Amino acid sequence: MDDKEIRAIVTLSLLASFADGDKHAREREEIRRIAEGLADDERLHLPTLYQDVLLKRVSLASTAAALTSQESKQLAYEMAVCVCDADGQQSEPERRFLEELRTALGLSAPIAAEFSGVADEVAAAPLAAGAGISPGSSPNEAELDRMIVNASIMNGALELLPESLSTMAIIPLQMRLVYNIGKAHGYELDSGHVKDFLATAGVGLTSQFIEQAGRKLLGGLLGSLAGGLGRGIGNQAVSSGMSFASTYALGHVAKRYYAGGRTFSSEMLRDAYERVMQEGRNVQAQYLPAIQEKARTLDVGKVLEMVRGR
Repeated sequence: MDDKEIRAIVTLSLLASFADGDKHAREREEIRRIAEGLADDERLHLPTLYQDVLLKRVSLASTAAALTSQESKQLAYEMAVCVCDADGQQSEPERRFLEELRTALGLSAPIAAEFSGVADEVAAAPLAAGAGISPGSSPNEAELDRMIVNASIMNGALELLPESLSTMAIIPLQMRLVYNIGKAHGYELDSGHVKDFLATAGVGLTSQFIEQAGRKLLGGLLGSLAGGLGRGIGNQAVSSGMSFASTYALGHVAKRYYAGGRTFSSEMLRDAYERVMQEGRNVQAQYLPAIQEKARTLDVGKVLEMVRGR
């Protein structure tokens, strides 16, 4: 893909992020920050994309027309679907946007529907699947720490895979980790509570996917599902272990939050998350061999089974 196609894919992802018109101001700010932060390559002029989208200076039709290869069209559609599904199942405005995009890209309706259906399934993955923890069972600190490290390694491995669905799977697996930690402390949580916890800590669901997938795209790692399911890991991590560090931080902050009777204020949660996020970045190198080894054992099929809790 050339620079023009990469810019078009990122633009379509940003258009998808605002398709439902219902983004919280905090999430909109995160999306802006990420769009500006993806500007490592000055040729792409990425900081201007957010403003172009927000001020409606670009259209879906003209942006889609910049994509000429089948691979870039499929990838653009996949990323848009994942953006729409990142914070839950698609709204009616998002479904209309995706159908308009599919038509503009000239993609087959059955193939697009198949991918969208799988993405919907990932977005709606049950929190309790494969949990194996009884409410109030109170595992000791070492058990919880091991659970957090294992989840961080898994999500770090997903960061190395080239498929968009692998990137999307990181969010539900982070939610499941928080659910399991809360359950271990006697709290039976639902997806709404877990999403609120992530949002309060400063983790935007849509913005996190855009950042992870955007960095993969700019690094040349992100590829189309149509290219095959078992293509192996990329040559390098393209976002400095962000998935490992964010999962590590969410796990440890959740452990303190639920052990302390959910008494943290919003500010305390955000401050704690930022501190532990830095700790996660520092220890990620220690676990890099385990992350890379885990990535070698994964493909999209295995990822989907894991999300389903099998």
